Amino acid sequence: MYDIYRNDRGDAWRYTLGKAGKSPLIAIGLNPSTATQEKADTTVVKVEQVAINNGYDGFIMLNLYPVRATDYRDLPATVNPTAFTKNLDAIEEIVSAQLNPVIWAAWGTSVEYHTFFTEARDQLFTRLSKYRAKWLHFGDLTADGHPRHPSRLSYDWKFFPFNP
Repeated sequence: MYDIYRNDRGDAWRYTLGKAGKSPLIAIGLNPSTATQEKADTTVVKVEQVAINNGYDGFIMLNLYPVRATDYRDLPATVNPTAFTKNLDAIEEIVSAQLNPVIWAAWGTSVEYHTFFTEARDQLFTRLSKYRAKWLHFGDLTADGHPRHPSRLSYDWKFFPFNP
């Protein structure tokens, strides 16, 4: 079903998932849930539909942390440094391969729950700046100024510039 897929640790860690295109929408969420190379979950379905609705010919789902959990609160309190580093490297590899990368910041307010989420976000802002990516958020920012997570989106929303 998905021709872009990179995982590790028996699929307990997922780095990339998506459908190739000449100008894909790159979405960065919080952490992967249940989507696999063969089947989508709610978040991936919504990301793919938003990409299609907004004229992108592909999409790539990435996350601030690659360890699977259907609830981010179930993740271990301490970061796995191997997972953290390999994930940032995978994201940079994807972004660097795009001619004009467009990144949808899509992690929601839950980014504040684990310090490793905000550390990953901040490191990505620095690491990806050299690729001159266009950062976007979908719908209004939250009251705390965070980009909304796709699981609670309305397809009627629009993209707006996001300044990392």
